[in-house]
Amino acid sequence: MSANTKPAYTAPQMYIDGQWCDGSDGKYEDVINPATEEVLGRIPHASSADLDRALAAADKGFKVWSRTSAYDRATIIEKAAALMKERLEAIATAMTLEQGKVIAEARLETSVGADVVKWYAEEGRRAYGRIIPGRSPGARQMVLKQPVGPAAAFTPWNFPIITPARKIAGALAAGCSLIIKASEETPASTALMVRCFHDAGVPAGVLNLVFGVPSKVSEHVLRSPIIRKMSFTGSIPVGKHLARLAADGMKRVTMELGGHSPVMVFDDFDPAKAAQISVGGKYRNAGQVCVSPTRFFVQEKVYDEFVEKFTEGARKIKVGDGLEEGVQMGPLANSRRLQAMDGFVADAVEKGAKLATGGRRLGERGYFYAPTVLTDVPEDARVMNDEPFGPIAPIVRFKDLDEVLQRANALPYGLASYAFTRSDATAIELSNRIEAGLLGINNLTIALPETPFGGMKESGYGSEGGVEGLDAYLTTKYVSEVGA
Repeated sequence: MSANTKPAYTAPQMYIDGQWCDGSDGKYEDVINPATEEVLGRIPHASSADLDRALAAADKGFKVWSRTSAYDRATIIEKAAALMKERLEAIATAMTLEQGKVIAEARLETSVGADVVKWYAEEGRRAYGRIIPGRSPGARQMVLKQPVGPAAAFTPWNFPIITPARKIAGALAAGCSLIIKASEETPASTALMVRCFHDAGVPAGVLNLVFGVPSKVSEHVLRSPIIRKMSFTGSIPVGKHLARLAADGMKRVTMELGGHSPVMVFDDFDPAKAAQISVGGKYRNAGQVCVSPTRFFVQEKVYDEFVEKFTEGARKIKVGDGLEEGVQMGPLANSRRLQAMDGFVADAVEKGAKLATGGRRLGERGYFYAPTVLTDVPEDARVMNDEPFGPIAPIVRFKDLDEVLQRANALPYGLASYAFTRSDATAIELSNRIEAGLLGINNLTIALPETPFGGMKESGYGSEGGVEGLDAYLTTKYVSEVGA
């Protein structure tokens, strides 16, 4: 697409009780294009009255949807997935405009998001209970799986289709209604997906979309006794705060929080191949990925070659507006991320790290930052301890398996981890000893519709994706019956 071409962008309304609407108190927020810093449009904020209306709608919607058969629910959800595929280009374009990722990544995210929705539609038909043999004649013991109730979900800006898709599809497939507060920075992407559910025939109140001041929305919604389940994807401090709020109402919780993913490159693996795979993963979405590879530990024998090939790959990445042809990495989401990147780089260099490439803003308009490589980074550098959430790759050496596992597990985070090795024995040791909810060995593909996605330690608890993601919205009821 030409840089002079300006695709249409329509800022969305909220969606409450089957109707698209603005906020009742007239408050709005600008949506900014991170590639140009131009205002794309304005979105409404929900007032307390709007949130109460959404809560009442979810309560009403649950009574209808939970009594709808799993077969009929699946038919509607599958239709929504098909509509997402049909409208892929419009959704992807809106995503690139408001979030910045390159259009190829936006298309892939939309397509995978539709796959997530379709998979949950199919899996929702298989939310089976079981019969347990009774201890006496005439006794019947049953385990029922039933929807937990109206749910609330809070999603971030970095993946405005995949993350909401997991929550929406998981909740609806289980028979729950949902209020979702999507990111105010990327509202149109999620709203276009919600429209697919609306057009597919989801009953009014089953799915509700709101925007607003995050703390006000979350506190208002979570204090309501109507909500029985909460799913959150975002930062650790916010996640802890929401977990406390949920605990007051004994609400079930799924938390997918921050990470700081180690990559362990062993000397029995081709360092050039490991570097090629790692570069593609590291700079995807400008590093703004919760499972982005962020700490590179390379065994001494192959360290120099890995650094050379990785740095070479980073330098070749074409950075620019995600709608322009040939661009491989778009801008950061906002100006705050630019400042954060400068802070990480300055701290690391001050502590003795070497700047191999990057380390600077690109241009004066748009939030572009050069793909950055730091080598020989000391352990006390901030970038080795705090999630950078940007296009910075710190690379350090290690000697043996025990050392690298100790260093990889040293942080309080435990979301994703990666390793490159040809040794089955090493792979088994890593599988058993790494403290992370996700481990990719010789690949970075660790998030699929049919597989669980979640972390441990301060990276959260519970899973989305896979049968675990469906079970998160189901409650278990035991029924014991004896014949009269």
